[in-house]
Amino acid sequence: MRSTGRTLKDPSFRRSAALFRAFMREQHDPDHCYALLARDAADQVQRYVPLEGRVVVDVGGGSGHFAEEFRRRGAHSYLFEPDLRELTAHGRKPPEGAVVADGYLLPLADGAADVCFSSNVLEHVADPQTFLSEMVRVTRPGGLIYVAFTNWYSPWGGHEWAPWHYLGADRARRRYERRTGRPAKHTVGENLFPIHVGTTLRAVRARSDVSVVSARGRYWPLLPTLAPKVPVLREFTTWNLLLILRRCP
Repeated sequence: MRSTGRTLKDPSFRRSAALFRAFMREQHDPDHCYALLARDAADQVQRYVPLEGRVVVDVGGGSGHFAEEFRRRGAHSYLFEPDLRELTAHGRKPPEGAVVADGYLLPLADGAADVCFSSNVLEHVADPQTFLSEMVRVTRPGGLIYVAFTNWYSPWGGHEWAPWHYLGADRARRRYERRTGRPAKHTVGENLFPIHVGTTLRAVRARSDVSVVSARGRYWPLLPTLAPKVPVLREFTTWNLLLILRRCP
């Protein structure tokens, strides 16, 4: 069954504005925010591979919006999430077949997936290269790997306590807790880790088991491939790096 959501042209100012508005409402209307993001991500994947009948593995997909969108488009989609609290966040019921599993060690055979997908997870793992290696392992030769993450020096690198992370993570976290009266969800070194565009691009390009199909700013409304190409500036301007990789034979 195909998604009934509206497709937004990518890249376009209209798309970026719609995603930004949804993002700003995320705390109050998470279902709208993540449903729109899931439709957008599925549109991006479909540029490279038809989803009908394909096996899509969603690693760290939280409460299942992405897995459900892939299923709506005819894919056999499976969600692997290590945190049971994330699976049931916002009062949602986990999608059928969701598995509590660590992204470092997925309970899947080599080459089981046509598409291995991860959205905004890489900045939450202590060893991103091992995490990526596991995504590559479970993807069949010729298959697609979609991985997007928020880089540390982007305006949202500190997540809920951004942009004060530019003045130091501990200071930003304490400021958030004083201002809101509640504990911050993220702590650097525990569930949020500084990850950088240049370092990640160099590591991925040095691999012999994948080729880089695209490296772009995920939300950019204009020339999205330009921002990640400019050293130093890319760490601040990319905002969210999207990598489309192809598993080598």
